[in-house]
Amino acid sequence: MEHFKENNNALEATFKFKNFVDAFGFMTKVALLAEKADHHPDWENSYNTVKISLSTHSAGHVVTDKDLQLATKIEALIK
Repeated sequence: MEHFKENNNALEATFKFKNFVDAFGFMTKVALLAEKADHHPDWENSYNTVKISLSTHSAGHVVTDKDLQLATKIEALIK
């Protein structure tokens, strides 16, 4: 994966966009993927920057296949 790195039992990534609208559009796409997967990220947004952290809460806040699969789908949105 290009953007996500494992850190503190989570997959973390920071995405920067041209402006707030592009960042918010990306977040909307990620929200739809997350809802479909029934696996929701911890994230934050500040203007053109989106930070995402993925871990499986029900497995004790560790990285599982669910996180890897969602991270791969999120990465595909950037390409």
